[in-house]
Amino acid sequence: MNEKKNFYELEKEIVILKDKMDELLLSENPQERKKIPQIKQRIEKEWEKIRPQITPLHIVQLARHPKRPYTLDYLDYLTEDFMEIHGDRRARDDPALVTGFGFYRGRTVAFIGHQKGRTTKQRIDRNFGQSNPEGYRKALRVMKLAEKFGHPVVTLIDTPGASPGIRAEELGQAEAIAFNLKEISKLKIPVVNVVIGEGGSGGALAVGVGDAILMLEYSFYSVISPEGCAAILWKDQKATSQAAMSLKMGAKDLLGMGIIEKIIPEPPGGAHIDFEQTFKNVDKQLNQTLKKLEQISHEERLEGRYKKFRDIGEFSEK
Repeated sequence: MNEKKNFYELEKEIVILKDKMDELLLSENPQERKKIPQIKQRIEKEWEKIRPQITPLHIVQLARHPKRPYTLDYLDYLTEDFMEIHGDRRARDDPALVTGFGFYRGRTVAFIGHQKGRTTKQRIDRNFGQSNPEGYRKALRVMKLAEKFGHPVVTLIDTPGASPGIRAEELGQAEAIAFNLKEISKLKIPVVNVVIGEGGSGGALAVGVGDAILMLEYSFYSVISPEGCAAILWKDQKATSQAAMSLKMGAKDLLGMGIIEKIIPEPPGGAHIDFEQTFKNVDKQLNQTLKKLEQISHEERLEGRYKKFRDIGEFSEK
């Protein structure tokens, strides 16, 4: 394992190739554009060299990559006529969570997802994807609307966690998360959760209850960040890598434990290298999962949802 290099150092050659490919895509010269398949092959070969060196900590860095596609990128590709809904009807809107309805493959679907922002201003405005209580109440409001009209719900999870500020605690952060867990578990419509980046703590779980959890190949889902775990258990940030390994929060580990249903493959280099291929992979798995869930009765879905989360709480030690 290559613990000395972070992922951003490992991917340098791929980034150079990606930038070159982007230049060629903008070129009006047909001869220049013919070089694109060759560059894609070079990216694939470079990725095959890097892939065996990927550690759990590298996966964390990949999941947090600043160029990775975010919720609004997925909505632009997956939906038609997406209409965003703002506000929780109690306090205010929360830009950290995007909620609304759009047409997805001929059906109306409610989408809820964390949005981190690209620029510094956007990140501050969206609180780095860390939602406040009004965000979770807004999300539940949209889910209840979806249930009223019989539309499925898809959540796109990508957050370091719930907002840790004093204001969030004063306005009932813990209660908002707990209430969502209870209410989402009883929804009669299909609910699919897709972890597209970071799945951090209660911030992720507050919109992460559903009939099926799908995860992108280089995303993670955990009760705590590896940095937080290292600070609490080892009281040393140098133990972050050990914490990332011990938490077993990668897609392969979670699939093996039966916590998630599917791993969605990412293109060579990760989701940020090829948005379109990532969107196609998510689209394929999401459509298959929704079709499967829509074919069974809501009683069966509720029973399966209950059993799924009861089973997650069971474990044995060897």
